[in-house]
Amino acid sequence: MPLRGRLAPTPTGLLHVGHAQTFALATERAAGAGLVMRIEDLDRERCRPEFTAAALDDLRWLGLAWTEGPDVGGPHAPYEQSHRSAWFLDVWRRLEAAGIIYPSPHSRRDVEEAAAAPHGAPLESATASPEPIFPVALRPTTQDRASSPGGVAWRFRVPDGRVIEFHDGRLGRVTRTAGVDFGDFVVWRRDDLAAYELAVVADDHAMEIAEVVRGEDLLTSTARQLLLYEALGWPPPRWFHTPLVVDAEGRRLAKRTGGLAIRDLRARGLSPADVLHWPNM
Repeated sequence: MPLRGRLAPTPTGLLHVGHAQTFALATERAAGAGLVMRIEDLDRERCRPEFTAAALDDLRWLGLAWTEGPDVGGPHAPYEQSHRSAWFLDVWRRLEAAGIIYPSPHSRRDVEEAAAAPHGAPLESATASPEPIFPVALRPTTQDRASSPGGVAWRFRVPDGRVIEFHDGRLGRVTRTAGVDFGDFVVWRRDDLAAYELAVVADDHAMEIAEVVRGEDLLTSTARQLLLYEALGWPPPRWFHTPLVVDAEGRRLAKRTGGLAIRDLRARGLSPADVLHWPNM
């Protein structure tokens, strides 16, 4: 059954063939149920308007069409996360009022050094992010109420040892364990912007997304996001994680991967069908 979905490119570079195939599948699975185009442009340093324009152009060249979003409109505008700060701050306030997030002034280096110390937190599993798990010892023991994030990072306190289980439309049953596969994660950044996990959950809920289609490198993010849905009292969407596309050497594609950007393949004369069926074209 088609489910309302979304395309959510991050304009930090040119989209590659892996994005093309994932977004095409998302479009197909949402056919007839509504499809939102949302630009996830919260990274002030790396997101650029020319990459947004290129992404929209490349996806239209592939024949993909959305029912809401930039140049189309719809009831959930604006569709650029950089313009949705007030909504994200409202969600932050709900989490702060519930007492499940806390200010965390520690730098990445602080976290890495604490995790590497004797009896420190183990590194995340190979299926998750390579970042060290935030050590429990760095959690505050007391916390005052706050009316604003205050220019400091805020983290979600995970329920250590709890197994988060969900059904994936391709992989079936998936589990992650809080405190083992991931630790306390950032929901608000020190530059006073919503972090990825909070922004995605807030917008998928606000835009009534019923199914999230994305790469399987985000399976652990799904576990984190399910904790946010639970904390906020919101029903989560369904999930479908696609296999990662790799290059000729078996390396996962990235926006910096040369030669496999949609724009590069277009310049080489490949057709939309070629790109969507690469490398078995």
